[in-house]
Amino acid sequence: MISPLLRAAALVALFATFWQAPAAAGSFPAFEEIAPGVYVRHGAIAEETPENAGAIANIGFIVGDDAVAVVDSGGSVADGEATLAAIRRITDKPVAYLIDTHMHPDHVFGNQVFAAAGAHVVGHRRLPAALAARADFYKQSMSAQIGPALAGAVAITPPDETVAEERRIDLGGRTIVLRAWGTAHTDNDLTVYDERTKTLFAGDLVFMQHCPVLDGSLKGWLAQIPALKAIPAERVVPGHGPVSAPWPEAIDAEARYLETLAADTRKAIADGVPLADAVPTIAAGERGAWQLFDDYNPRNATAAYAELEWE
Repeated sequence: MISPLLRAAALVALFATFWQAPAAAGSFPAFEEIAPGVYVRHGAIAEETPENAGAIANIGFIVGDDAVAVVDSGGSVADGEATLAAIRRITDKPVAYLIDTHMHPDHVFGNQVFAAAGAHVVGHRRLPAALAARADFYKQSMSAQIGPALAGAVAITPPDETVAEERRIDLGGRTIVLRAWGTAHTDNDLTVYDERTKTLFAGDLVFMQHCPVLDGSLKGWLAQIPALKAIPAERVVPGHGPVSAPWPEAIDAEARYLETLAADTRKAIADGVPLADAVPTIAAGERGAWQLFDDYNPRNATAAYAELEWE
């Protein structure tokens, strides 16, 4: 007969096997200064989990003479709090702006932290509608990914101001340029360009290492790559990948992937290959070039087929 103490120990061990504590504040990635006054932290190239607390996107902040602008707030309230604490270790200037590059939870689930700190939240003109439409779904899906405690703490926080085309913000001796894009990665992509250091925060319009994710329009994304490349930046902060990379060559691998996705999809459609049979073959030659390829390429292929089938 098993003693009560042994039974209790066994239950504790079993519970520990299936439950992982969320990341502690001290375990979040550190911010690196990639250019004078421009700081970025590296997001894990992984799915969101309780262990990483949703900290999978590259997020950063820009310090002007008078104020700070944050670019994306992270994948949980804990992630946002860790980012605000990192800012406070570097500067006591007010965090005047939080700029959301798009709607996905890994970029906006820390919004409430910065709103509470007095930041003016800014996003694409379509961001409020996108967040409203997906709020319930995001809360449910993220509960399964980062855990109910972390997801339950999130209050979906829309922007205070939206950008239809372009918005220039003076942080004090330092101007950043916000640009709204047409439907591409999503229908609410926004970039941030720091004129002083020629640093471009591209959000998820640029993926490196991490397989690109299509949640908008493949044709729209490909059509806007020339305009993206024309931005006179010296370096880019991709939404996922290294914290900084030379521009514009940093987008070349993504462009190749998207072109392959489109070409393979069009060929499958022209050959009369049904969707279910086409998906495993579309962009299959890109598998070795990307992390998380098998997690995201089938979704991309399905979305591309649905979009291009009727062109």
